[in-house]
Amino acid sequence: MNKGKAKEGETASVDVIARLFEVIESRRGKDPETSHTAKLFSRGRGKICQKLGEEAVETVVAALDQKPKHVARESADLLYHLLVLWAEVGLTPGQVWAELEAREGISGIEEKKSRKD
Repeated sequence: MNKGKAKEGETASVDVIARLFEVIESRRGKDPETSHTAKLFSRGRGKICQKLGEEAVETVVAALDQKPKHVARESADLLYHLLVLWAEVGLTPGQVWAELEAREGISGIEEKKSRKD
């Protein structure tokens, strides 16, 4: 990971994720007929995981087409469903950022070796 200067728009991207996560959290327990997010929560973790997997596959397929705009759209869907899953399991984006920060400067090979579970 690069600890240098952020590229233009990177900080804004983190803010967008934080705002989206707040909206997702606010949809918990709302009417599933009027909110896709509420519908996902009402259907449970299994359905959320299924949707996340579907979006991951769609992102990979888009990448194989090598059309960046299509990859961006599918990646946005993937991130949205990942955020729904985080909310479902009681995880916040800040906790994930902290995990990423803790791994900064550590080889991926070394990080995997250090895992105990």
